[in-house]
Amino acid sequence: MLLPIFGTAPITMKKISAVIISFNEERDIGRCLESVMDIVDEVLVLDSFSNDLTEKICREKGVRFEQHAFDGYVSQKNRALKLVTYDYVLSLDADEALSEEARNSVKMVKEDWSHDGYLFNRRNNYCGHWMRHTSWYPDRKLRLFDRRKAAWTGMDPHDYIAMSEGSSVSRLKGDLLHWTVRTLEEHKVKTEQFARVSAKFHFDKGVKAGIGSAAFHSIWRWYREYYILLGFLDGKAGWQVARFSALYVWKKYYYLRQLYGSQR
Repeated sequence: MLLPIFGTAPITMKKISAVIISFNEERDIGRCLESVMDIVDEVLVLDSFSNDLTEKICREKGVRFEQHAFDGYVSQKNRALKLVTYDYVLSLDADEALSEEARNSVKMVKEDWSHDGYLFNRRNNYCGHWMRHTSWYPDRKLRLFDRRKAAWTGMDPHDYIAMSEGSSVSRLKGDLLHWTVRTLEEHKVKTEQFARVSAKFHFDKGVKAGIGSAAFHSIWRWYREYYILLGFLDGKAGWQVARFSALYVWKKYYYLRQLYGSQR
């Protein structure tokens, strides 16, 4: 005879919303969606009025597709958090995707959600090379979390999730794959774009910096990436990452000085 079992409760799987912000992401959005669609309960794409095939791809995949004018990475991602159905959120950028091991980790968390937030090791692909060193790996990112205890913050374009005080965070197995840069020309364009955005953010905050500070911080960034974080072990890719990282810092300060100059 089977006896009743007392003191145990049935396992209730958490429902997870995946959220992605986008603008002209036809090259990457399909891969990103396919990596999460069968492991979450909702996929929301908040688009900034793309003029390529992004919307068509998303609608063909059957995901929720909303649009809002872009007013900054932090603002747009926090806006997206308010639109999702479920409180447990998996947040990805359009040029990211979960590895198979990371997908399995998310499935396991759905069955046993024991922390408030979860980190992934993000592995960046640079011109076809998967980085193993520099700040580009493991490049830990908190992307799975309870939105009631989290919010996007940081300085555009370097946003990150901040958990509320007392929250518990754990790291998951598997990589968050990131197709960062495909060509040197693309890296040059991104460096220029991000430097201008960052300079404007610092300007709005009243941050100032002289030419000496710009030189010191750019040299230090190169040295840190190439030697301290072992970029030289990634060969040519490590050299380029260190070089463009230093260039980004220099340009950020350069454009910041320009903004103060135009103000005067």
